[in-house]
Amino acid sequence: MSTAKHRMRDKKMKNQPINVTYSSQGSSHWRNGGDTPTGRGRDPSPHPRGQGSSHSGHAQGESWVRGHQREGQGGYPQALPKHITASAFAKARAAEVNAMVTAVTKTTGSSHVFGALPKHMRRRAMSHNTKRLPCRLRDMSQKSGQKVKKEQSKSKSRKARRRHGNVLLEFNRRQRKNLWLETHIWHAKRFHMVKRWGYCLGDGPTYKCYRACYRAMSSHCLLQDMSYYSCVELQGPEDQLLATLSKLTSKEAGPTFAAAVCVSGRKQGSVVVYRAGQYPLQPLGPVTFLWRPRAQGRGQEDQGSQGSTHRQLWIWAHPTMKTDLLPELQAVCQCSEAVLPPGPVEHPVPQPAPTPTLGPGPGACPEAVQASGSGSKRKWSSREPEAAGPPAKKLLGYSTISSTTPVTWRSSTTGIVISDLTMEMVRYRLIGPLSHSVLTEALAPATGKSRPSPFWWPDHCRDDCNMSLHQQQAGVFNMLKGVYSTAEVPAGSVLGLTVDDPRLTLPNKRSKAVSDVRKVKLYMLPTSCVPPLAYSTQFGDSPEYLVIRQYALCHVVSGVNEERMRKRRELMLKGIPEPLSQSSLWDRSVRDNVTHNKMTDQEVNRLRNDVLVPGSRLPTPLQGRVPVLLVQQSGKSQGTEMGSWGTGWDLLLPKAWGMAFWVPLVYRGVRIGGLRMSLKHAQNKGEPHFPHDYPDCPAGARFQEEQEAELLAKFRRRPPAKRTNYIKHGCLAPFRCPWQQLAEEWELIVKEEGGGEEAVAPMEQEVTPPQSNFTVLRNRKSLRQLSAWCRPTSSKCQRARNLGSTPQLNRNVAASLLSAHGGGSSLVWTRLSLVAKGQPEQHALVCVPTAEDLQLVRKEPGCAGPQEPLHTDHFKSRVKRPRKKDHIKPENKQSDPASTSIPSVNPALTLGLWPEPLPSVTSHCSRVTLGWVTQGDFSLSAGCGEALGLLSLTGLLHTLLRQPESQRGLVLLRNPGSLQYRFAKINIEV
Repeated sequence: MSTAKHRMRDKKMKNQPINVTYSSQGSSHWRNGGDTPTGRGRDPSPHPRGQGSSHSGHAQGESWVRGHQREGQGGYPQALPKHITASAFAKARAAEVNAMVTAVTKTTGSSHVFGALPKHMRRRAMSHNTKRLPCRLRDMSQKSGQKVKKEQSKSKSRKARRRHGNVLLEFNRRQRKNLWLETHIWHAKRFHMVKRWGYCLGDGPTYKCYRACYRAMSSHCLLQDMSYYSCVELQGPEDQLLATLSKLTSKEAGPTFAAAVCVSGRKQGSVVVYRAGQYPLQPLGPVTFLWRPRAQGRGQEDQGSQGSTHRQLWIWAHPTMKTDLLPELQAVCQCSEAVLPPGPVEHPVPQPAPTPTLGPGPGACPEAVQASGSGSKRKWSSREPEAAGPPAKKLLGYSTISSTTPVTWRSSTTGIVISDLTMEMVRYRLIGPLSHSVLTEALAPATGKSRPSPFWWPDHCRDDCNMSLHQQQAGVFNMLKGVYSTAEVPAGSVLGLTVDDPRLTLPNKRSKAVSDVRKVKLYMLPTSCVPPLAYSTQFGDSPEYLVIRQYALCHVVSGVNEERMRKRRELMLKGIPEPLSQSSLWDRSVRDNVTHNKMTDQEVNRLRNDVLVPGSRLPTPLQGRVPVLLVQQSGKSQGTEMGSWGTGWDLLLPKAWGMAFWVPLVYRGVRIGGLRMSLKHAQNKGEPHFPHDYPDCPAGARFQEEQEAELLAKFRRRPPAKRTNYIKHGCLAPFRCPWQQLAEEWELIVKEEGGGEEAVAPMEQEVTPPQSNFTVLRNRKSLRQLSAWCRPTSSKCQRARNLGSTPQLNRNVAASLLSAHGGGSSLVWTRLSLVAKGQPEQHALVCVPTAEDLQLVRKEPGCAGPQEPLHTDHFKSRVKRPRKKDHIKPENKQSDPASTSIPSVNPALTLGLWPEPLPSVTSHCSRVTLGWVTQGDFSLSAGCGEALGLLSLTGLLHTLLRQPESQRGLVLLRNPGSLQYRFAKINIEV
């Protein structure tokens, strides 16, 4: 027999018991426990199973053969033993049974648990899925898996293989150039992300939701993350702050930083900031500001050297405006002394809770992992040596900038301190009439006092005045549940509050938040008690109508307390009292304490897992109190149509708490909007959007250049045959608006027609001209006059306004208005509503209608309008490549007379676009150009096409003087890629 066969047999017989032997010459009688034969009936042939056994030797000349052999060929003998010994036979069988059981139940080697099953019950899936096994074998499989841990042969998924080894370091590395908001990962999974203004922001969802977002803004709630806005904090004596900030604003443009209702801290204000002493020239852009209320009983440390009250002011600005605003504030406040950012502060270590702390939350301090049996971690403290290497935390707030970059500046002369709080707070914007219902369901006022701990809330509760103030704030917040619409609360109201961690009250399913008043079915109410819906259609969500309707509803609903009714009416009419606007969010120490002691999601999930009744409220931990600020955002406040549309609330939080509040708000049924929805929100309100609609600001000029480059690159990527030939359509600048050229040409037009010397102020009176000489008119008195002269549209939702104090329009009044505002260098912000069908587009032309056009619309009010004749493209031959033979020059001739007649080819020309410099922008078309549209679309709120744009002040007055009174304010509007003019009505809203 071959050696391989011997090895195979030895492997099979190695588990046989020692007391069972197989003789190479004995019969089965011996191995079955019988007597050994002594020569009688002995079979001379060798036993096949004894041959080659591991317990017996081999006979000479004999070999073992596999398989059953027939009689006479070395096979098994046919004779049976005459008798057996019972004890020996039982002993041999017992040994074989034990060997068989041991071989079946062993868990080492290549054996498996499912090997104990019959072959017809075995499945290949049992090898990697224990649930395929019968229940009686699953425990055994798990135990065997714990004993022998084998490497998983299954390869990781592509997503897992592409995952960075250190996710935290990768998170910090990827936001070195463009910062990430705290909700970035949430948005990146659902939105188209764009890189704007140094941030990575969500532009719009990946799914269709344009109309759904509009319905949310109109009837429910739309949520946006506005944390990318920059915040600048000013601290110092009140009189010094007001004196310095007065240089940046003017009362002619509206309320300033010194407005009484804003200085008290009750309301948030908004103002357009200019360079110091340069009004109305050189504007920087719009900002919103919020004063900290004067707290009663403050110490003497809040008193300045001159006895003035120490105040604190927050100024919120667009990130593109920060580079212009911050240096201007430093120059005005004389804050040239830079203060380095504070170093790492040792924060109190919380007492060990029953649930071990598993890790840091976003924005927590660096942590050192402590090896322990429970696997818990402890807070890092400055006493311990800092580990070498990258920081083990997410970069938020001040951590996103270099440690040597100053963020605080102070002045030794004025006593003012300027601090840059960019990314130090989270700001969410809720837009819609049910924004207050979403807040009241997602947030809950903080509970009572807690036991002494290193957190800020127990120390805050020791003062009875603080607890009394907190109870009053909670009462006003709970009162919002009975408010019908957010518009009932006065615009700009501020409410300070301390709430519990909203993750503790997170619902199991997503539901839509509804106010208590809206839950009452209106058909159950008497008709005489509720104002008819016609009033609602006429007045919209105006405060007057909402107060009347709220009063009627609350008087009909049974069980309403009269005291609560009185407080609710007082809230709607007078607003939130000044003391209730105070919040601990103003204190930086409190913000840092809340940020560094935030519970991680893992800890909250463990608390949720340990609760006895699933879905019930979780116990509030010691670090679960968060100070917030609620700021009411006014809706459509200008004009006479759709009053209070787009109102809502702004929610201000400490950093690192972004996702802790974002998810609970999403679970209340809100829609999420991006940058595009911010633009549409401003468009429906009829307000200019920064920086799109501020061409006279440095940030607006930069945005216009970037937008022109982006649109031009997109235009050139298309094949020449698929592009719109704007030269043939009579459009000189389809991707930008040459405002300066427009203002200068209109000034020349008025001078040439005569009488322009009195109507236009001389251009020599210039004060340090900025990047552009033109400016947008923001004088509210002058805007009211223009609004009255343009005769606002008589459409639905309009309320008549008393315009008796407005003077009649004539040449003298127009001349005085022009001379008061820099002659012909001013532009006017207007809203254009199409009279008939049509959808205006960006950079559409606004033109002056001729006398024939006015006569046509008088005869046919619903006419489409005139058409622009097709222009000729004189540059087409220069853009096209000449034929191949035209490129070939004669070798023997120095000059070819035929080549001089071929027009020269300019490689800088683009087919369909006018080259620089542009010809006259006003007289290029058959109708004189008056201005351009900055944003336009079909308005779902108005039910017609609407556009927002800027017109030349000189051209507007010139047009109004030559139009009949019944048709004043009627203009023509034409899209860049169309030849059709549409009639539109001018509406200047103040």
